[in-house]
Amino acid sequence: MLAPLLDGLSVARDGPGRPRTRPDMLRGDKAYSSRATRRTLRNRGIKAVIPEPRDQQQHRRNRGSRGGRPVDLDVEAYRGRNVIERGYSDVKQWRGLATRYDKLALTYRAGTVLRAIIQWLNHLL
Repeated sequence: MLAPLLDGLSVARDGPGRPRTRPDMLRGDKAYSSRATRRTLRNRGIKAVIPEPRDQQQHRRNRGSRGGRPVDLDVEAYRGRNVIERGYSDVKQWRGLATRYDKLALTYRAGTVLRAIIQWLNHLL
């Protein structure tokens, strides 16, 4: 599920050179805390900043020594996730983007770009 999304990823470099294809970390909410997601990120060398849900914590504790170690969560990095969430919620204020009524991907992308330009112009004013 996560691998196809990561295959099309590119991260711009500050200087010259090709864009990187592997981010330093992935910040996600508890919904992305599956073993498969964590394994995929670990295999690609990407740090997972995803909290473990309470039910998964309890299942791990119930298994005792076979349950494995608790996940390592960088609390400082996780706090930065709200910036991303606020950006998404601002974009979703546009009804056409939130509901995805457009039949063509090109039209949806044009709406996304237009919304980004409007946000950028509002930020300048």
